[in-house]
Amino acid sequence: MALSASSPARPAGATGCLVLADGTILWGKGFGAIGSAVGEVCFNTSMTGYQEVLTDPSYAAQIVTFTFPHIGNVGTNDEDLESTVESAVGCIVREPVTEHSNFRSKQHLHDWMTEQGKIGLSGIDTRALTRLIRAKGAPNAVIAHEPKGNFDTEALLARARDWSGLEGLDLAGLVTRDGRMTWEGGEWVLGEGYKSFGPEGRPHVVAIDYGAKDNIFRNLVKAGARVTVVPAKTSLEDILELQPDGVFLSNGPGDPAATGEYAVPVIKGLLERDVPIFGICLGHQMLALAAGAKTAKMFQGHRGANHPVQRVGGGWDATEGLVEITSMNHGFAVDGDTLPERVVETHRSLFDGTNCGISITGKKAFGVQYHPEASPGPQDSFYLFEKFVGMLG
Repeated sequence: MALSASSPARPAGATGCLVLADGTILWGKGFGAIGSAVGEVCFNTSMTGYQEVLTDPSYAAQIVTFTFPHIGNVGTNDEDLESTVESAVGCIVREPVTEHSNFRSKQHLHDWMTEQGKIGLSGIDTRALTRLIRAKGAPNAVIAHEPKGNFDTEALLARARDWSGLEGLDLAGLVTRDGRMTWEGGEWVLGEGYKSFGPEGRPHVVAIDYGAKDNIFRNLVKAGARVTVVPAKTSLEDILELQPDGVFLSNGPGDPAATGEYAVPVIKGLLERDVPIFGICLGHQMLALAAGAKTAKMFQGHRGANHPVQRVGGGWDATEGLVEITSMNHGFAVDGDTLPERVVETHRSLFDGTNCGISITGKKAFGVQYHPEASPGPQDSFYLFEKFVGMLG
């Protein structure tokens, strides 16, 4: 259906809608949870992995538009969750969600989303919506599902306009784990599930959870580490008491500058003590903030499993110039023009030239904007986990 800043009457049979803050209303068929939710509308170009996307805490307070038209066709299962904390509030798809067909499937997407409290909307021209986001930026909106089609669109519009948006918003404290835990699961093997490894002889990584994907911890274990996960607001003293060989900074949602108010002093303390550090996505951004750089809100963000990134920097790797195909999910980025002299850009997006990696001269500290754990997605970047764990020997 066409997109315009108007309030058309609800078409017959419509049980769901998306109300943008500019007054545009998109009508379709609702599925999943009944109710309404406010968030930023973004788009994801991945062709697989909708369950992992919808359970990634980095999507907290966001409504995901899937550009791939057939979502739900392989159902859902208990193994492909990236977290059990708050994540995407809903999703928008082109085609109706059909019956699932996959030997791993345990549940229909509609039923799973109902249990998860996530709202779905089908029958939307996702190509037109994606083009709108590319032209005007990611809008604030309310997604709603009501089986009888009774919607107070004026109230939904007011809610979309009143929402503050993601800029200036700290969400890491909302999605982080409540307490410390020892992570045990490793990589997933078909027919066997997730492997388990003992801690003997493994370097100790303390992972700060700002809204982490579980597959990051699995990859740290696969690379040879034993992992202790701690909440986002864990103090420097409590981290050092765990005697880490290295510290990992996780992905997460919200504005890195807001989360950095409590995270950056801890990271600065770790850098001063020469503790090896590896950051991914939000963790990468906060490492950059701790080193003196700045971050900024992106116009539309990067979300998908096919983003080309080139290794560019400073002798960081002998394969400088090589291009990795990466998985991304971020709406903020490190401003490459603000990198201090001691911070070297190591990776750069070939889509728009934005910063995708840094290392700090004289320190065993580096970060990447993309997701080398890639669940799902390309496996080009697993070497980063091996690089980090190799620093800890």
